[in-house]
Amino acid sequence: MVIDSALKTVGGLSLAWLVIVGLPAGQLTFPFEKDVWAASPPPLASTEGAGDAERGRAVFNGKGVCHYCHGIDGNKDQRPQLTADTTSLIAQLNPPPADLRDPKALSLTSDKQRVRAIREGHLGTGMFPDTTMTDQELTDTLAYLALLRREGSPKR
Repeated sequence: MVIDSALKTVGGLSLAWLVIVGLPAGQLTFPFEKDVWAASPPPLASTEGAGDAERGRAVFNGKGVCHYCHGIDGNKDQRPQLTADTTSLIAQLNPPPADLRDPKALSLTSDKQRVRAIREGHLGTGMFPDTTMTDQELTDTLAYLALLRREGSPKR
């Protein structure tokens, strides 16, 4: 898929982001496939408040393409099948994508900061802005991120 299609699908992906990561726009491809989830884990309980963690999980692992860099269900060692170019690009990110299951390793400490990073991109990282999420999808994703932080990184 060429950059024009990727821009329509990802929405928040901008040419400025491509310049930041140093990839010529014509060489970027994304294999957008639906249902790229790993084995189906048990349903997650919704967090209290306005967000629904289960719906946020679907956005994280789907429309939001968060799982490309942060891993399926936030497991950095479980990424979806991506093209070699995309995998190489992610591997070159400096700093690397944050481990969303390790609260001690996260630099964003409030939902206000997380909203800004998701909507506008995260300065100093390879995280690009996402303007395609609805406000409810963003709220649901924040609920899911809170659940990931509470679960912590699995010890393997």
